[in-house]
Amino acid sequence: MRIQRNGWVHRLVLELAGQARKVTKEKDMLQAMVDHAYEGVLIVDMNGYILMANEAYASFLGKKLPEMIGKHVTEVIENTRMHIVGQTGKPEIAQIQKINGREMIASRIPVFNQDKVAAVVGTVMFQEVDDLFAMSNKIETLRRELDYYKEELDKRLQAKYSFETILGQSPLLERVKLLGARVAKSDTTILIKGESGTGKELFAHAIHRESYRSGGPLIKVNCAAIPDTLFESELFGYKEGAFTGAKKSGKKGKFALARGGTIFLDEISEMPLMMQVKLLRVLQEKEIEPVGADKPESIDVRIIAATNKDLLTLVEKGLFRHDLYYRLNVVMLEVPALRERVGDLPLLVDHFLKKLTKETGIVASGVEPDAMADLFAYSWPGNIRELGNVLERALYVKSGLSITRADLPLLPQESQVEHMDAIVQSGAVVPTLKRAVEEAERTAICQALYAAGGDRMAAARQLGIGKSSLYEKIARYHIQ
Repeated sequence: MRIQRNGWVHRLVLELAGQARKVTKEKDMLQAMVDHAYEGVLIVDMNGYILMANEAYASFLGKKLPEMIGKHVTEVIENTRMHIVGQTGKPEIAQIQKINGREMIASRIPVFNQDKVAAVVGTVMFQEVDDLFAMSNKIETLRRELDYYKEELDKRLQAKYSFETILGQSPLLERVKLLGARVAKSDTTILIKGESGTGKELFAHAIHRESYRSGGPLIKVNCAAIPDTLFESELFGYKEGAFTGAKKSGKKGKFALARGGTIFLDEISEMPLMMQVKLLRVLQEKEIEPVGADKPESIDVRIIAATNKDLLTLVEKGLFRHDLYYRLNVVMLEVPALRERVGDLPLLVDHFLKKLTKETGIVASGVEPDAMADLFAYSWPGNIRELGNVLERALYVKSGLSITRADLPLLPQESQVEHMDAIVQSGAVVPTLKRAVEEAERTAICQALYAAGGDRMAAARQLGIGKSSLYEKIARYHIQ
């Protein structure tokens, strides 16, 4: 067939040729755009067959462009979802995808033609392969650091101790633990009273752990360590521009950080009177007002306070508000001093020696009987904390396998009168005669068992009682 110039066939061929050149030009332009993209680019059809890609992507995969084109995307890229997006038509933006053992950020965008998916454009965010590897390593390092700090923060904000970790079997301590476990289930305010070193913070941890707030934070505040001028901003926080030097973003206070959990106000007796007024409002209204705020904020926090002083005496002296005292003292837990439960000494000594052996690497088989007698005779003004310090020092100075009297620091052996004076002046509750006899019996049995190495027959002989009597007293006093 002869084609006439300017005939309809000729014109049609020219038009088609022009369209082909236009399509080729547009394809070349698209390819150039893809090649010059900073990130890796891949285009597949609706069924997942590769139509186009750039050199950056091919180089990263360790392949050449010609061997990629026309293949199904699953044959070329691991963990790909391009073909899935081609079927669903749902875009996937900034998704993490593992390629060549490294996590990348990938996006998969469907391209529509008359409401049908015509193609899918996939991108992986990187500029150069070396930059990609460097960024991937940096992200992985940052992720590990973030996981570490989150774990450490969780440790610090969560309760570390339970009622089971509060060691002791004396009736006095058991009663306090029983009351603490009972009130932990409620949301009432608790005041913990006890000398320094008796373990008041352990009780705060245990109460939080047993409460329905255990999933929330436990925020600890030492009232004696905060300067008077910073008390309000530390407890309640402040807003931007509240005062000179304030952070632009403001700062959350301890009460805000404890939201949904428990705040433990240790050494509450050291709180200034001005702050006592504000704390009373918090207890009454369940709201705080950050420094510089124009309105109060509601809070959801349980308050546990602790003191090593007699707050009633401070109330009488005008150093502590009586209304705050009664708001705090809904339930009081009085943690007994170590001298009131000396029968627990063997148990505590054993615990500290095991703990200190792990920490220091110094092994001690135990404490010699004469050294244990010194420990029993001492009044322990520093309580359990002091006992731990004494045993730690003994580990470092001992020359033999066990701790002897010579290894202990010079513990002042008070006369009976001096010892009783110390108890009275400390404010400790004077026990009934029956309780005193029970504690004396329990202490004597513990000493005898310790000296006999756990041999109950030998212990009974030392005590001058029969085997059945010893077993009955061991059961009565819950001695293990």
